[in-house]
Parts: sequence; C-alpha cells; structure tokens
Amino acid sequence: MAANGSWEEWRWDETLFAGAAAHYLKGRLPYADGLADALTEALALDGRGRLLDVGCGPGVVTLRLADRFQAVVGLDPDVDMLDEAEREAARLKVTNATWVSMRAETLPGSLGTFRVATFAQSFHWMDRPTVAAAVKGMLEAGGSAVLIHAPSYREQGVVQTPTQDPPHPLPPDTAIGELRRSYLGPDTRAGQGIRNSSPDGEDVVFRAAGFAPGRRFIVTDGRVLERTADDVVAHTFSSSSTAPHLFGSRADEFESELRNLLTQASRSGLFSVRLPDNVITIWDLDSGATG
Repeated sequence: MAANGSWEEWRWDETLFAGAAAHYLKGRLPYADGLADALTEALALDGRGRLLDVGCGPGVVTLRLADRFQAVVGLDPDVDMLDEAEREAARLKVTNATWVSMRAETLPGSLGTFRVATFAQSFHWMDRPTVAAAVKGMLEAGGSAVLIHAPSYREQGVVQTPTQDPPHPLPPDTAIGELRRSYLGPDTRAGQGIRNSSPDGEDVVFRAAGFAPGRRFIVTDGRVLERTADDVVAHTFSSSSTAPHLFGSRADEFESELRNLLTQASRSGLFSVRLPDNVITIWDLDSGATG
C-alpha cells in the first residue's frame, strides 16, 4: 500500500460496500428525470437489443433503462446489492431484468453480446483497461459504452441566492466528515484498504481499448430535494468510506452521534440539497470495430 493511499495501489475486496446495500436506495440522490430520454436520443434506442449495466449496485440505472431495451442485465459482485435490485424490480414490475453476481474483471463470462454497456459511477472501482477491453468484445456492431456521473452534493450543493434561499439547512457535510475521521482516522477507507484518490482520464482508457473518442453531454437537473435526517444517515452508510462494517462494534455509537449532529444542524430534521447535473460520456465502437 502506497503511503498516501493512492488509487493505483488500492486492491478491491468483497467488503467494499459490506452492509451498505440496505441504505443505498433510500440514501443516494436520484439521477436526473431526463436521463433515460437523453440516453435514448443519444444512442438511438428503439426497444431492441440488450443492456449490460456494469457495477449496477441495487439496479438504479438498470431499471431506469429497462423499458428502452429488449432485455437488461445488471452485474455486480455484491450479492446484497443484487438482492435489493431484485426486490426493486419486483416492486416496479420490471420483468426483463437479469441479475448476475460477478466482478467486471472476469467478463465476458457467458453473458453474450449487448447493444450498450453502462457504468453508473462504478468504473473507477475497476481495473479499467481490463474491463474496457472486455466490454468492447461484448458489444455488437454499432454498440457503445456509457459512463454516467452525478457529482455528489456537498455543503455548497445548494446555491443560495438573494431571491431564492433553500427552505431548509444544508446537510452538515464538513461536520459529518470530521465525525467520520474521529472514528476511522484521517484516511479514506475502502474495504480493507485505504483510497485517498480516484482515477480520471477515462477517454484515454476507452480509446486504448479500441473505442472512438468519447462524446460528452450534460443532462441538467438542479431540483431542490428535501431530505430527512433518516435520508442523510442512509446516505452516509451507503458510501464505501462510511460503510457499516468499517465501524465494527461502534456502528450504533457512530449513528447516535451522527443523529445528534443532524439534530443540531436542523431543528426540523429536514435538509435541502440541489440535485447535480448528470455528466454522460459515450464511447462508440471505432469505425469498423465489432464485438
């Protein structure tokens, strides 16, 4: 492990999101309402073909796009996440979704070919060159790989203006970060390791794997969302850096302190966040390339 806990030296292990799945759907911010329509237009989707959602978690994006494809496959190594995905699919009455417990690095497996592969805030956890090359080989002619990024809110996430202040206080993210460090130390925990940085340069990775240069666009959001203290607690436990397993026997103690902090930050127990725009990058198979 590098002294600074850089992403280059970090190694994945199965505890990365241990205990987080039960908090994910409640705690994570929703994607932009227009995401599915924007991807449908950008990819000329017509209800045919198959989608592979790599690192799908509890299937948020898989299920959002399910009606745009003949079939969708959500892939994730965390079986608890896939259990949540199955329950959510049943609740939404989505019948064309399949869930596969598998690390992206072991693709292609026997999953077949796909029209589109999506990575919704998941690619940074993977061996990116290995996964990009594997996905390229799984795409049919004219296929595309898609990265979906929605920057997490911070205290400055709701922009206060003289004409429109948010109705509730902002989540006290700085104080929550200080509380995390008081329990887990100054470094950012990730599974059994430390990861204080995250990679970028995805366009270089996909182009090296044989894709055309990425095309990038924004799906705007900006809605102000009302969040309860329970939502903020769930958001905290849904993160790899504050996943429940990291606190061991002190998880209840941490949650109690977190709730006290939230009570001090908002007498009503409500908070406001402005939902971030979604940043989409699409890499099409290079001219003449096939899966």
